[in-house]
This record gives sequence, structure tokens and C-alpha cells, in this order.
Amino acid sequence: MLHTWGQTLVAHPHLHGVMPGGGLSPDGTQWVPCRRDFFLPVRVLSRLFRRLFLQLLQAAYDAETLCLEGSLAPLQDRPTWTRALARLRQTDWVVYAKRPFAGPEQVLDYVGRYTHRVAISNDRLLDLDNGAVRFTYKDYRADPPQSPKTMTLAASEFIRRLLLHVLPAGFHRIRYYGFLGARHRREKLARCRQLLGTPTSAPPDAATAGTDDRDRVEALTGSSLRVCPACHHGEMIVIERLLPVSRAGFVNPDFLNVQRLGA
Repeated sequence: MLHTWGQTLVAHPHLHGVMPGGGLSPDGTQWVPCRRDFFLPVRVLSRLFRRLFLQLLQAAYDAETLCLEGSLAPLQDRPTWTRALARLRQTDWVVYAKRPFAGPEQVLDYVGRYTHRVAISNDRLLDLDNGAVRFTYKDYRADPPQSPKTMTLAASEFIRRLLLHVLPAGFHRIRYYGFLGARHRREKLARCRQLLGTPTSAPPDAATAGTDDRDRVEALTGSSLRVCPACHHGEMIVIERLLPVSRAGFVNPDFLNVQRLGA
């Protein structure tokens, strides 16, 4: 899953990957688990990722699909580009892999919160005043962690940062591979559950079926739809929603009295 932003909306592209601790055998007759104390050689993984990434980066450069502007403009010169890539090949890339200390459920819950989020949520926006936007952010580098801080940006700079995270049309931010690939996911997941002896996903029970949607949103995102977005203290009670009128469906009644002229 591609994640492109940091807390202050600066460009911070990175990938989150969730991998199962095993997989189907080539003939699909067995579940092959990884070792309990070992998953992948991280050093080999980082070098492989570096090689594949730089290959694709070079291909994009050759196809002239990279936007090299501002401080990156010197890279438009091919010899300069070649030297820069050579330095990247000699740099140790960080590929971090760790086991889920709190179990797979915690990992899926964490990643699930970011699958369809945007760069900044409404509850972090404080105000717009005199052409400046004020919002809150967390400083993860602070030690010990501190309460959220406040940042003020010119509206134009805020919009510029926000647009950094609008992906091109048709771009897939989330991809699935292996037995989670879209083509045979249903059949392969059923086979995995069969080999592992795990039950299929059960429908919601009666206790959760009637749960308010606002409770589900708060559980998934941490943001409450019950709190008033204006004062952030009172309870928000929706009485009625005034939907926009579709102009395509509007007919001027005077038109109904116009008769067709001519053949």
C-alpha cells in the first residue's frame, strides 16, 4: 500500500506491506509455513528492492515520464542522472520487517485505517484566517512523544502540499499478490482456510448487526461523527440533510405549455 504523506503534508512516499507467514505449495495441496523465528533475510530483501526500484526508475527516465523540476532540474542532464543513480546503488536502503508483536489482528487494524484515508482529515483543520490555514499535527520525532502541535501555512502552500498526494487517474495505490491476487482470490483463500482448518468468515452476529454506522467509523478512524465540527464539544445531531438539486432533472413548467411547431 502506497502512503505518500507525513503529518505536515510534506512528500514522504513509503510503502506498507503485509505478508502472510506462509503460502500454498505450487500444486496447491499443502500450506507451507515459514520458520517461527525467521521470515526473510532483510539485507537481501533491501538489496533486491533497491535493484528493482532503480531499474523501474531508470525505465521511467528513459521514457521521459519523470517530472524533474525545481531542485531536481539538474537531473534532466543524463550524465548527472547517471552519477546520481550510481550513488543510490551504493547506498544502503532501509527495508524494515518485523513480526506482529500484538498479533495479526492488530496489524490489519492499523493498516486498515489508512487504506482509503486522505492526506489530512477534517478534524485536524482548525481554521482559515487571513489567507492562512491552521491545523494540528503529531511530531513523531519528539522524545518523549508530545501532545499534538499546531502549524500555520499560507493557503497557497497548504493547497500545494495537499495536491502532492493526489494520485494520477487510474493509479492503483493498493495492490494484492499471491493468493490474495484478484483473479483467484476467492478460490485460493477458501483453499488456504481448508488446509489450515480455519472457519470461513461468519456474517455479523445480532449483537453487532445493528451497530450505529457512526460507531463503526469511530472504531476504524478514531474520529467521532457525533462531535460538533464547529465547537468540537457539543453533540452533533443530524435533523435533515439538504441534498443538492439535480439540474438535469429540473424541468421548467413553462416548457410544458410550448407546442411543437412545424413538421
